[in-house]
Amino acid sequence: PPEYVSNDLKSRALDPEVVRTVESELDELDTQLRELSLKIHSHPELGFQEKYAHDVMTAFLEKHGFEVTRHYAGLKTAWRAEYSVGHGGRVLGVNSEMDALPGIGHACGHNLIAMSGVGIAVAVKTALVAHDIAGKIVILGTPGMLVQSSAAEEGGGGKVILLKRGAYKDMDVCLMSHPAPGEAHSAADGSTNAAQSMFVQYTGKTAHAAGSPWEGINALDAAVSAYNSISSLRQQLKPDLRVHGIIQGSNWTPNVIPDNARLDYIARASNKTDLVDLVERIKRCFHAAALATGCDVNIEMNHAYLDLRQNPVLAREFGDTIVERYDMTMNHLGSSASTDFGNVTYELPAFHPAYAIPTEPNGGNHTPMFTRAAQTKEAHVAAIKVTKGLALTGLRVLSDDLFFEEVKAAFEVDKEACVLAKPDNGMCFGH
Repeated sequence: PPEYVSNDLKSRALDPEVVRTVESELDELDTQLRELSLKIHSHPELGFQEKYAHDVMTAFLEKHGFEVTRHYAGLKTAWRAEYSVGHGGRVLGVNSEMDALPGIGHACGHNLIAMSGVGIAVAVKTALVAHDIAGKIVILGTPGMLVQSSAAEEGGGGKVILLKRGAYKDMDVCLMSHPAPGEAHSAADGSTNAAQSMFVQYTGKTAHAAGSPWEGINALDAAVSAYNSISSLRQQLKPDLRVHGIIQGSNWTPNVIPDNARLDYIARASNKTDLVDLVERIKRCFHAAALATGCDVNIEMNHAYLDLRQNPVLAREFGDTIVERYDMTMNHLGSSASTDFGNVTYELPAFHPAYAIPTEPNGGNHTPMFTRAAQTKEAHVAAIKVTKGLALTGLRVLSDDLFFEEVKAAFEVDKEACVLAKPDNGMCFGH
């Protein structure tokens, strides 16, 4: 095993009474947590507009004794709740996401993520109090994960914004989870792709499309040229790279040469080094289209989402727990999707498992079928099992000095293995 993993790691475990406290608390809270999840599911809100979720979640945590800060760190729908026991203990962080997708609601199951984060926090708090364990539990409500837009507040990526504003600074470890389709009763500790959103505006000149088209500069031609160039670029891309985008415009009509066109693109790669290279290749397509058509071009890029750097010690503890106690299986499958929690994993030891919920055929994330799946009793049961596993993993961090040292050592080893140099364009936020 790697040098940071103790040979007797599995022989040590949480006090059985602590385990019973966590499981009993979550069993007792089950109905309340289910109601919270369904409330959020039935009130889908886009990123940075999660007012209803903000209000019901902060009220829930306040009711359970947490000190709550609403509209946290200058973000209207972000919030922070914390509870401390004793002095000198470690700080466990938890994330709850709240946002939904346009038109299809909670098709990424963030109602389950929101509920699970709250469940972890309350269960850990109860165990700290009941067993006089020194420590602090901090839960963040993080807005704006799903849809990145140059029109969105601060450009999306609530966790990246909160990282830059110091929200994670006092945390020793941070945890969250995410639902997905997959084999029943399974969870996964694989990585996700790094991603960069790009917003490209072409500006040309209108003219009568029949009477004097030569007087116009066609911005739509520029957008189509860039789109086709990127489609050709895909032939030379590595199998794990992804590029996808759309063309938009305003006040278009067939008899007027369009003077505006916009491309919204996302580039994805398995790591931030490949992402930087991919983005530069895509930008050349954007600039070439402007040159060919005579249009002006403006390219905006907001916060990049980095790949998940899963902490292996936290992953093993969680995996052992859910396999041994909750009749689940653990695999190492990753995802081609992206999350701003990846940025968190570059800054501190963190863990973000995915877990399967039952779905209809072809009913993966970001489909109406997944929206329906995210409100089922079966999905809730799966989420509660994962919530218990993460709560127990978090308590191991707070109560076991040697275990925490192993977690930290694993993070440092991973940090050394990463390519940590920032690209000159500043697109990636990391070490």
